[in-house]
Amino acid sequence: MAAIIQVYGTMLLRALGQTLLLTLLSLLFAIVIGMVFGLMNVGHNRVLNLIGTIYVDAVRGVPLIVLAYFIFFGIPAGIQGIGITGFRLSALQAGTIALSMNCGAYMAEIIRAGIESVDRGQMEAARSLGLSYGAAMALVVVPQAVRTMIPSIINQFIITLKDTSILSVIGFPELTNVGKTIMGNTFKNLQTWAIVGVMYMVVIVTLSKVAKSIERRVNRGR
Repeated sequence: MAAIIQVYGTMLLRALGQTLLLTLLSLLFAIVIGMVFGLMNVGHNRVLNLIGTIYVDAVRGVPLIVLAYFIFFGIPAGIQGIGITGFRLSALQAGTIALSMNCGAYMAEIIRAGIESVDRGQMEAARSLGLSYGAAMALVVVPQAVRTMIPSIINQFIITLKDTSILSVIGFPELTNVGKTIMGNTFKNLQTWAIVGVMYMVVIVTLSKVAKSIERRVNRGR
């Protein structure tokens, strides 16, 4: 095990950095997607409600690996099929899109639940003071909802971090993919995957502790 760390330690750390980069990018885009579709689902417009519901149900109903294959292989093939040659997506681009769409669907539900957890009287009071629906939502309801959403968002970050391992199927150089490469070079299955597992565990346990700490602070602040 020590020999693997000595020879491949830099490669593993670089792969961990790629994993965290992909996770962070995906989460940032997912928050935007989740906010858009989450607000659609709590609004009073039935058309927007339907669009938001279809997106959430459709994306959550498709396995992430299928979504990754569709974006990485299917979309370029479809675009090339209509005569636009040379279009390709990098593994980072395809992985970010796939994870953002997947995480965004779950984020939409987190945001919807967070907004609905705020007492309706807050919206009514804001509207009675002359604020528009959008202003009341942005200035009064959402800031209160964020407090309850933060622990769930951190938990979703952890789930997304683990989901990056699926993107090894499209060649993204994240931790699991690099682990496969090291295993192929050394033929040391037990040691390689033990190291990879410990690296995942350290990051995920740290994030879990952060999530619990924030949750305790939020609960004390209520």
